Amino acid sequence: MADRKHGIQAPPTDSEITHEVWDREDLSGRAFTRVAFRDVDLTEVTATGATFDECTFRDVDFNAASFTDTAFLNCTFTRSSFFGARFTGCKLTGSMFDRCRFGALTVQGGNWAFVGLPGADLRKTVWRDVGLREADLTGARLSGALLNHVDLGGAWLQKADLAEADLRGSDLSTLDPLTVSMGRAVIDLDQTVVIAEALGLVVSPYPAVRDA
Repeated sequence: MADRKHGIQAPPTDSEITHEVWDREDLSGRAFTRVAFRDVDLTEVTATGATFDECTFRDVDFNAASFTDTAFLNCTFTRSSFFGARFTGCKLTGSMFDRCRFGALTVQGGNWAFVGLPGADLRKTVWRDVGLREADLTGARLSGALLNHVDLGGAWLQKADLAEADLRGSDLSTLDPLTVSMGRAVIDLDQTVVIAEALGLVVSPYPAVRDA
C-alpha cells in the first residue's frame, strides 16, 4: 500500500457499506462520515453538494460517475476504478489513492491540495484549473495528460513522467526538470523561463550586442 505524505495514517472508520449496487443513483446533498465502502458499485452515480468525510473506498467502481461541488475530505481510495469519471469544482484535500485506475478521468476546477497519487497511472487524463498544491505525484505517469492552469506549487514530482503532457498555464515554479521526464511536453513562454532558471541558466531579455 502506498504511504501518505509524512507517514500520516488513514483515519479509522465507524461504519461499513459492503456489496451494494448504487449505480445511477443521485447522492446530491448526502453526507457520509468515516464510512468504509467495500465492493460498492457507484457506476454512473451523480452528486452535487455531497460530502464524504474521512471515508474509505476499497474495490469501488466510480466509472462514469459525475460529482459537482462535492467534498471527499481526507478519504482513502484503494483498488478503485474511475474510468470516465468527472469531478467538477470538487474538494479532495488530503485524500489518498492507492492502486486505482483512472482512464479518461476529467477534473475541472476544485481543490486537490495535499492529495496522494504516488505512482498513479494518469496518462491522458484531463485537469483544468485545479489546485494540486503540495500533492504527492512521485513517480506518477502523466504522459499525454492535459494539465492546463493547474497549481502544482510544492507538489512532489520526483520521477514523474510528463512526456508529451500539455502543461500550459500551470505553476511549475517548484518543478525540478532534472528529476522528471518531460520529452515533447507542451509549455508556454513564461514556463520556458521558469524551467531554464531551474536548470541554473540566466535568462536575459536583451539580445547580445555584436562588436562593431
